[in-house]
Amino acid sequence: MKATRASSNRLYYLDWVRGVGAIVMLQGHAFDSFLKPELRPGPAYTLSQFVGGMPPAIFLFLTGVTLAFLMDSTERKQLPARQRFLTALGRSRYLFLLAFAFRLQLFVFGFPAAWQDLFRVDILNCMGISMALLAVTALARTRDRAWIGAALGLAVVFASPLVSSMNWSGVPWIVRNYLAPGYGSFSFFPWGGFLAFGVAMGSLIRIARDDGAQRLMQGAAAAGAALVLGGQYCAGSPYTLYPKSDFWLNSPAQTLTKLGATLLLVVAAFVWTRYGPTGGWSWVRQFGITSLLVYWVHIELVYGRAFWFLKNNLTVPQTVVSAVGLVLLMLTISTTRTYWHRVRAVLDDLGWDFGPRPERIPAD
Repeated sequence: MKATRASSNRLYYLDWVRGVGAIVMLQGHAFDSFLKPELRPGPAYTLSQFVGGMPPAIFLFLTGVTLAFLMDSTERKQLPARQRFLTALGRSRYLFLLAFAFRLQLFVFGFPAAWQDLFRVDILNCMGISMALLAVTALARTRDRAWIGAALGLAVVFASPLVSSMNWSGVPWIVRNYLAPGYGSFSFFPWGGFLAFGVAMGSLIRIARDDGAQRLMQGAAAAGAALVLGGQYCAGSPYTLYPKSDFWLNSPAQTLTKLGATLLLVVAAFVWTRYGPTGGWSWVRQFGITSLLVYWVHIELVYGRAFWFLKNNLTVPQTVVSAVGLVLLMLTISTTRTYWHRVRAVLDDLGWDFGPRPERIPAD
């Protein structure tokens, strides 16, 4: 029974991890938008934003995992090298289209707004540029892609302080925002490193398959713990490799700590979905399978005009209540969407024609 369940839930734990990221993201944005400014130096806001800094790393890492699955699939189909590369590049194009559609919707709903907001480098843009730059790894075999992804991730992480210290004054601002670390954007350095590490992990998952999944997770747990402890040690050490480094902006110690925490979360999700309660609906996984919808809608609700009366106006207890309410609202929207797709599928089978259904980009 356990073996059957593990096989059928092969990607279940990845949805679960994505769902945790979505929930943490919701509380972080609620505190960022709704809490009174004079309360932000307090411990509640600090904890909220510290934990809330994990979702981008989680989402980028899991995007790398699914990109690795796509690359492995094209390799197993024995597609030519050029076709494998173009297929991976096509996923990047899709994310860029989503990113610009997202910014356009925010611009229209928030009008009047600065035109530069249309070209802000958000997490979807970072996914797009990272996928485009890493698409070349589709030319390698899956076994080689595992170590190539890890090596590229480390290169991006350790180069970030150097890239940050470069003189970018003569470079167009939009190019700078895509590449150089900055507090107002998700640049390739260092955020793209998470996607590269995800490519490595996704390749290892493909190599391990079901019979080696447990050993892989044991290794991931050890690596995750080592990264968290090592990252925290380096962060507190007076010695540094760089003449100038900002822990919250470009420090390899922070990035590797987040990577370690992400690996530990993946392991915890794997153990929970394999050995925890069986069957039934999971509200955490529900968030995971509709994470893009949750991200898109909640940004407009939290930072748009919908809840204008809450912005910068709540105490800590009131913000906690609003965060819980936001989670419940997004869960309702998420389940409604899933339920509608199921109803539509049944009606289509009965001969009701609703036109073509949008295809969900597969994770496998």
